[in-house]
Amino acid sequence: MISFELFTMEDGSPIYVQILRFIKRGIVSGSILDGDALPSRRVLSSLLGINPNTVQKAYRMLEEEGLIASSSGAKSSMVLDDVTVARVRAELMESDILSTIRALKQTGLSKEEALRLIEQNWVEGNMAQ
Repeated sequence: MISFELFTMEDGSPIYVQILRFIKRGIVSGSILDGDALPSRRVLSSLLGINPNTVQKAYRMLEEEGLIASSSGAKSSMVLDDVTVARVRAELMESDILSTIRALKQTGLSKEEALRLIEQNWVEGNMAQ
């Protein structure tokens, strides 16, 4: 069963998007594997304290992307292969990089300053994991 113990809600994006991102990051990190079961929609909505329709929307989107399969009784499990994991990794990297670039530009940093900041934090290991 996929654990949502480390899931934390953030401001700024819809909760269903945050659930999608959490699951996709788990796929990329290897903590979520092919065949892993997802909590039922009701269980997850209760655990997170959110509307069941929000969980339903996230699960529906995961199903549309081919990442989960649902069976009768609303039981859902991950459907992953190497190609799917690589696709999810590429999507996340592009999305995260574009978001970071946008944030750095909004602070007024030059490209050189931004690259210096990234290099410094990369070397010092100040990256959140």
